[in-house]
Amino acid sequence: MTSTTRIQLDSMFGYGDNTNSKFTDALEETWSSIDGPIARQVTAVVIGAGNRGVNYSGFALDFPNRLKIVAVADPLVHRRNRVQKWFNIPDNLVVDDWRVLADMDKLADCAIITTQDRQHKDPAIALVNKGYHILLEKPISVNEDDCDEMFEAFKNRDEIVTVCHVLRYSPHCLKIREIIASDEIGQVVMIDHTENVGFWHFAHSYVRGNWRNEANSTFSLLAKCCHDLDVIMFWMGDRQCTKIQSFGSLYHFKKSQKPAGAGDRCFDCAVEEKCPYSAKKIYLSGNCSRPQWPMSAVCDIEDHPKGYKFALTEALQTGPYGRCVYECDNDVCDQQVVNMEFNNGATASMKMIGCSRDTSRYTRICGTMGELTWDSKYKTITVYDYTTNQSRCIEPNHLLAAPPVKCSGHGGADFFLMNAFTKAVAASDKSMVATGI
Repeated sequence: MTSTTRIQLDSMFGYGDNTNSKFTDALEETWSSIDGPIARQVTAVVIGAGNRGVNYSGFALDFPNRLKIVAVADPLVHRRNRVQKWFNIPDNLVVDDWRVLADMDKLADCAIITTQDRQHKDPAIALVNKGYHILLEKPISVNEDDCDEMFEAFKNRDEIVTVCHVLRYSPHCLKIREIIASDEIGQVVMIDHTENVGFWHFAHSYVRGNWRNEANSTFSLLAKCCHDLDVIMFWMGDRQCTKIQSFGSLYHFKKSQKPAGAGDRCFDCAVEEKCPYSAKKIYLSGNCSRPQWPMSAVCDIEDHPKGYKFALTEALQTGPYGRCVYECDNDVCDQQVVNMEFNNGATASMKMIGCSRDTSRYTRICGTMGELTWDSKYKTITVYDYTTNQSRCIEPNHLLAAPPVKCSGHGGADFFLMNAFTKAVAASDKSMVATGI
């Protein structure tokens, strides 16, 4: 879908106006003309209705002819009730424990598993054994033994098991792989890749949030950058990584860095106004009329009698997201470097930085005949030719773009993942997904 087509749909119906059947019909017609129709409608159960579960199930709001959500499991009542309302799910299929759904006869074609990272293994194995195709949020698991057990359960089965390494579905990352394969920049000598987490994003997810503590979740590199390490391997093709080293630390977000006079919570802090990590600044300075990320991670209650901003403020005053970033129980690295060497002598470096302005990825790939650069913030790919000293730019409007939909995170890669997965399930064709097990 070109940028022009996106604008036409936006102007006709409003951005992502999936309550309008004319919008969804136009979206289906337009996307089918670009990517082809789906073989049939796919049905799904959602296991974990947090931000990622809501994101992926949002595909069914925009493309109801392609995906239908028929059941949901989540321990929080307001989360499962939200999904129930969206898809008119019967009460008996709205449950607080995925095991209730697993004990029933098979309900759908596939299961969307978006529980917390440490809770992936059991529902994935149980449901694939019931005959469900599986969409599994990354990482597969947080420890090697679980991964081995899951692989044994998944191998030699007819069911499609797809891991949400979404960057492999990004038109930009696919274009970079195409350029490398064409030998336009010659042989790849080095990849220099940076994941700028962003100062406020790191404070949100890895200091105050669910991925702050390794014992309760996992280390930050796995939680945030398994996408990045995976896409480096994707770009390198059949070359194998033979040597790897990594170092990093929790540099800033600890008690020894706490400013003089700072309180334990942002709402009771004398120096809050001078702190870039203030919860007031991060969560209350923008549009607080409805739950949207990152506010939705703090509070996703939509129907509070006093309005969403009141509920959000109350959650900040009493919950973990209102804590001082220097007084949390976080222990994961806020910066880390990974260096890799491949079997042909090429190298790659991946850097994760929590204290950054941008929340974007930056890539430089140096070859024997040219150099490629990509900044996900601006989306332009630039290729420089050493022989001619000329550059060419691949602008965003030259690449396929995700339509204006709810499921559009990671620069549209989330949409392309869901598009590929649903078409693969509908056609029973494992080759249609790029991240299958």
